[in-house]
Amino acid sequence: MKKLCSIGLLSALLISCSGAKSTVTKTAPLDVPSYVQSITSEELKTYLTVVASDEMQGRETGSYGQKEAGKYLIQQYKKNGIPFPKGATSYYQTVPAAFMNKDGDEHLPDSENIWAFIEGSEKPNEIVVVSAHYDHVGIKNGKVYNGADDDGSGTVGLVEIAQAFQKAKNEGHGPKRSILILHMTGEEHGLYGSSYYSEHPLFDLKNTVADVNIDMIGRRDDFHKDSNNYVYLIGSDYLSSDLYNICEDMNNKYTHMAIDYKYNDRKDPNRFYYRSDHYNFAKNGIPSVFIFNGTHADYHKDTDEVSKIEFDALARRTQLAFAIAWEIANRDNRLVVDKSGD
Repeated sequence: MKKLCSIGLLSALLISCSGAKSTVTKTAPLDVPSYVQSITSEELKTYLTVVASDEMQGRETGSYGQKEAGKYLIQQYKKNGIPFPKGATSYYQTVPAAFMNKDGDEHLPDSENIWAFIEGSEKPNEIVVVSAHYDHVGIKNGKVYNGADDDGSGTVGLVEIAQAFQKAKNEGHGPKRSILILHMTGEEHGLYGSSYYSEHPLFDLKNTVADVNIDMIGRRDDFHKDSNNYVYLIGSDYLSSDLYNICEDMNNKYTHMAIDYKYNDRKDPNRFYYRSDHYNFAKNGIPSVFIFNGTHADYHKDTDEVSKIEFDALARRTQLAFAIAWEIANRDNRLVVDKSGD
């Protein structure tokens, strides 16, 4: 694979007519580890404490609480100078009720995907999507299902990833390819937000080079009771050996977690590959990886609370997602699709 992109030092040699010593002006050197480390457990906790609070009422698709959570996310993007995408009129992509209820099994109101955008410096028309769903299941029997891990963890991870890319851009080291941050709605009811985007993409799917999807990355499961220093990767090798190699290399370089491929088996009965938003990209031939911590006793229960999040693990997994997206965005050639998915 191509090594991580480096940006040479820009120098201007100023030579006076008198033959005085030249003056060399340099840009700041590229420091990728600093961008990785700009993703912190403290900031993730600050954001998640709001996104998964009772005030957000469990973020049921199309509900008041989900819309309030969306407003909060947009506030963070505005505060950090991260715009909505070119070609869009706002931070929202409306997902109509008619689309989500088309099979007659649901009775959901209109909802919205939320997007933010860091334009690429050299190949702006090639898009790397980084995605997570921000809906959850709302209130049941008077109890708020806050969904701190599912998927408040991925939701706030996107905010930190966007900030890291914007920081790099502000320092003159923005990604070569454009980064589309996508907060999906309707995942809990049937991947509706990502399905809608895949059918009504803002950017041609032919120019979408990858999706890095994060869903539940703030806890540990029963298979890893002794340590949270692990991550499940699902689908990284299904379509592209390039993507698989990048995931391995970025973890070895920056985050040093145990990568568990337990759920990567196509025959795994949990079928996690088909159950989160990356699938609507993968089924269109776009290399995709699902970053995941596995399920736990609080999955889809009212006990999935911020107090149970392990923010050190959340930070490492978010850093890995950023590093993977960074490498995809900055390598010379787009990922090669060398396998057939299903």
